[in-house]
Amino acid sequence: MSVPAWGQDQVDGAENEKVLASPLSPPIIVTGLPESMGDSAYSATDIAMDSSQTVENALRNIPGLQQFRRSDARSANPTSQGITLRGLGGNASSRALLILDGVPQADPFGGWVAWPGYDALALSSARITRGGGSGANGQGAISGTIELFSDDIGDLIELGAAYGSRNSVDADLIIGRELGQGQLTISANYARGDGFIPIIEGQRGSVDRQAEYEQAGIAVRFVAPLSDNTELQANVRAFTDDRERGFEFSDNHNDGADASIHLVNRSETGWQWSALAYVQIRNFDVSFGGVANDRNSVNRVFEQFNVPSTGLGARFEVRPPVGDNIELRIGGDWRRTEGTTNENFFFADNDTPRRSRRAGGNTATYGGFVEASLQASDALVLTGGGRLDFWSIDDGFRKEIELINPFPGSVRTDVQFANRSGTEFTGRGGFAYDIADQLTFRGAAYLGWRLPTLNELFRPFRVGPDATAANELLEPERIKGAELGLDWKSDNISIGLTAFYNELDNAVANVTLDSGPGLFPGVGFVSGAGVFRQRQNLDNITSKGIEIDTEFDLSKLVENLSIRAAYAYVDAEVNSSGAAVGVDGLRPAQIPKHNASASVRWQQADGTGAAVSLRYIGSQFEDDQNSRSLDNALTINGRLGFAVNESLLVEGRVENLFDTRIETAISSNGIVERAFPRTFWIGLRAKIE
Repeated sequence: MSVPAWGQDQVDGAENEKVLASPLSPPIIVTGLPESMGDSAYSATDIAMDSSQTVENALRNIPGLQQFRRSDARSANPTSQGITLRGLGGNASSRALLILDGVPQADPFGGWVAWPGYDALALSSARITRGGGSGANGQGAISGTIELFSDDIGDLIELGAAYGSRNSVDADLIIGRELGQGQLTISANYARGDGFIPIIEGQRGSVDRQAEYEQAGIAVRFVAPLSDNTELQANVRAFTDDRERGFEFSDNHNDGADASIHLVNRSETGWQWSALAYVQIRNFDVSFGGVANDRNSVNRVFEQFNVPSTGLGARFEVRPPVGDNIELRIGGDWRRTEGTTNENFFFADNDTPRRSRRAGGNTATYGGFVEASLQASDALVLTGGGRLDFWSIDDGFRKEIELINPFPGSVRTDVQFANRSGTEFTGRGGFAYDIADQLTFRGAAYLGWRLPTLNELFRPFRVGPDATAANELLEPERIKGAELGLDWKSDNISIGLTAFYNELDNAVANVTLDSGPGLFPGVGFVSGAGVFRQRQNLDNITSKGIEIDTEFDLSKLVENLSIRAAYAYVDAEVNSSGAAVGVDGLRPAQIPKHNASASVRWQQADGTGAAVSLRYIGSQFEDDQNSRSLDNALTINGRLGFAVNESLLVEGRVENLFDTRIETAISSNGIVERAFPRTFWIGLRAKIE
């Protein structure tokens, strides 16, 4: 899991990192420069990370924040796990910018997120900022920004282990040591399980089996002061992730390693600055099986046996001392991604492919930003800024070769795609006005953009019998939006209300073009049970709605008792023409109108406590044609903890208490998949300080 259960009470003692907190919000350990003066103009939610949930599922409790599929990283295809906000979905690539201590986290090839890799990290909290145009953090924040903050745990050794339903195991270890004025943190995680059968009862055949998983990760973080104001942060992490989809030829493997160096100067009176450099290394392989209509036989139809990719990047920011009531931010960033997909398809039998394909290329973005904030009066904050980015897509190619007789080695396709480049200007601005001591009126408008991923440009994929082709001619997505909100905050109550409107131009979507059986460009054979799609730019997707966030500290009634509830309503619509005219006026795939969550939590400092959380997901369409609907679902999770003494905690947890059927996919022939069923856990946590 992500953080020691007992680690939350230690953050106030952090010496090297600035701690921000409010009576209700969790402490935020700022691992970069201090929070910007202008942040109060934007809709943001802070949540604490704890050991009872994975990072992925903790973030799912924020209504309106979702992945392309409802299933989590124990059973979902890794390539379907992009993240988005405010109904700007319909695509498995992330449209929200995920960053860890300032480092972008999206997969350099596909834009999705390798969620199991974060469960090995010692994290304190997360901040979710809804709305696009994050000037200081670079391109990609189409729908919002999600920031993960590392914890400062001091001198501590903590070990947790839990056993759950279907022979599931979760274990994590964290070691913290103060070395002089520095902090060394080593953390690791291991998880495995026999899994469940994803296909619902009544539709299963002899090929269906439990979807087992095994995942592990390790991370090392070192933080040390170089002077009174300057700090060095060094991070290295690695992870591995193996899972299958519940039948033969459906195995997935994903692994990676990251490293970063971050220098931060937090001078109280002079220039503040930060400089960051990072590298991401990823590789995945995936196999696809074609299952017969009666689900009693399966054959390998496609495999991506090696998809390596690399991401490199750097970022700097300076904040000159321009006055007590003015903040100026100036900076720039650079990111480069490169990757190649290696595939076999048209199998003569399950072990003999007839044809192979290689495709790939590289992308680069580099740009600069200026942002200023002004405390215009005691009650009014104004903020605004802009950025200019240059982008390029280079060295794109696709090559297909025959592997077996009658023409082994013959080249079927050998295409070099033209290099492309362009510029993008974006910006954002807003205000926050204190109407009263506890009531703030805020508003913001923004422009943002996202470059298509290498995956969208060059890699085809399959889900069951359906196949989707890549499109090397995709254009960047561009967002424009606005929001107005009210925030009420007192010592024990926090209520936020936001209304928003977004228009996403050139939205990349999987557009249905034809039905099988037949041979189709870029994907090969599609059976009569499947459909053929291609990634295309839609004219735009409009999304409007409301978000409500509430939190109540009930410590005056019961010490350490709190309630949190939130709701999001999203009305999203596709506007399209040309080959995609068939989806004009429809709702984007995988976007529910209603999303809500609530939790009741009571926890003492020693870990003893109880928590219950509810999550509601409204119905949503599986496909772009709105012909198949996934039912709504209400799930309940719970936790009980009892501290035997100050060093040992016994913990019990339950996921999906009433075994709600959470539908995650419906194939064109009506086969339904579900997410994780009811799961019980019992575990121990021990610590040495």
